[in-house]
Amino acid sequence: MKRQKITKIYPLATSMAVLLTACGGGSDDTTSNSNAAATTVSKQATASQVCATLAGKAIGVSQITAADVKAAKGSVPSYCKVAAKLEPSVNFEMSFPDNWNGKLYYSGGGGYNGVVAQADSGNLASALAQGYAVVASDSGHQGNPLDASFALNNPVALRLFGNLSVPNVTSAAIDVIQAAYGAPPEKKYFEGCSNGGREALMTAQRFPNLFDGVIARAPALNWAGQLAGAFNRNAKAFAAPGGQLTPAKITLLAKSVLNACDTKDGVKDGLVSNPSACTSADFNPQVLRCANGADTGDSCLSDAQLNTIKSWTDPIDIGTAPNPVFHNAGWALSGNEDDPGAWPTWLTGANGTPGWQFLFQDTTIKNIIARDPAVNSLTYPLEQNYNRLFSPAAEVDATDPDLTPMKRRGAKLILWHGLSDSALSYKNTNEYYNAVASKVGGQQALSDFVRYYQAPGVNHCSGGPGADQSNLLVALDSWVTKNTAPGTLAAQKVDSSGNTVLSRPLCPYPQYARYVGPANDDNAAKQASNFVCTNP
Repeated sequence: MKRQKITKIYPLATSMAVLLTACGGGSDDTTSNSNAAATTVSKQATASQVCATLAGKAIGVSQITAADVKAAKGSVPSYCKVAAKLEPSVNFEMSFPDNWNGKLYYSGGGGYNGVVAQADSGNLASALAQGYAVVASDSGHQGNPLDASFALNNPVALRLFGNLSVPNVTSAAIDVIQAAYGAPPEKKYFEGCSNGGREALMTAQRFPNLFDGVIARAPALNWAGQLAGAFNRNAKAFAAPGGQLTPAKITLLAKSVLNACDTKDGVKDGLVSNPSACTSADFNPQVLRCANGADTGDSCLSDAQLNTIKSWTDPIDIGTAPNPVFHNAGWALSGNEDDPGAWPTWLTGANGTPGWQFLFQDTTIKNIIARDPAVNSLTYPLEQNYNRLFSPAAEVDATDPDLTPMKRRGAKLILWHGLSDSALSYKNTNEYYNAVASKVGGQQALSDFVRYYQAPGVNHCSGGPGADQSNLLVALDSWVTKNTAPGTLAAQKVDSSGNTVLSRPLCPYPQYARYVGPANDDNAAKQASNFVCTNP
């Protein structure tokens, strides 16, 4: 496979060719060993053999350590863990399993990154167990994923976070694999959710030759319109006098949505699985209005609370014509707003902790837009200062629908979004999918390289009452290596013991899973075999 040419961040600071240290320990020794044996191992090498081979290798990154990690509980195998740094500030880790499958898997970050995801959990663990060499990074800074202070007066850090860390870490990862095995990876895949989904789309848009396949889950693609604009508007609505909803009022709203729209998929199961059929004619929040719009208790919603819901569901456009407009599609009411991982986490907050939408917009306004940590984000006039969005949006937004270069190259893209996501609206992903179709020549041309799946009842990236587990990597790899395009996939919800408690077909958009099983049978409604994918 021909090696991709990738612009490296090395010119940002002087980088050093340094030695990988011996397995089981670390060293800051940067003395090059030009006489190090140029030995390599086969793809069938054990993780320990890879670690031993990498010891003493000179690689163009600094502060590298390598260590054997023994197999632990679950399906995580033994692996060789390599930690490294790209100057000036990008930390990344790679893990090599026993019997490498010849492929590289890059896992994206979350929030504002700042930490390196570990290989013994989540999608990294799953990919490692499937034989992939895996890599993840902190995107060029260290800190809390809810904190954007790294970007305050630091355009290089913002650019690394926005679009440059992934291609540069990928380049370095290929170098490490070359040093370990004597050959580059045969295939390279990227998967991420939330900000990682944004990173996935960023690579598809700006670096279409970088990966053979990309999975973008719940992508935070429109940073300016959503993370800044919509989050800020929602935070102001919830903070307005009387705008907050009590837990009982959130449950009232959720149950009202389910009562109106749950059965649109043929079964009452606590999930709105056919959202396109759930219209304002089925449910309008105004039916819950308290007498005279005053707050008279938990059995109704006041005018201020209805305004909060309107802020949630309405689209937002920042800026006035003929200037470019930053957009957010607004959220749909899912019927699962009262799930702990939904509104209590993202909007209303719980146990004295503010909602994460407030925290994200607050740190974004202070550190990236106003560039003043003392500013009050709830009084900051964002729309009057939307000109401040252009520069950071140019680094962070992943909204370009022209994926023609990716299509021409033959790479594949899988989109996925939970329908109960209270962080990032699936409607934005819908709009992006349709915009790509228009750019590449319609749905038929789009189907050559893009698939989109919606997961009913699933919160942000995971959780919620729906089937939130699906191995999209297997489908992507089959598509890339065997030209087997994915159709209906499988999704499950598992309990803490790993037992499947709910299964559903994961339908290619715009199809939804319609129940065709026996009536009034709760157990049957938990089994994917009783559903078929159907056009709305």
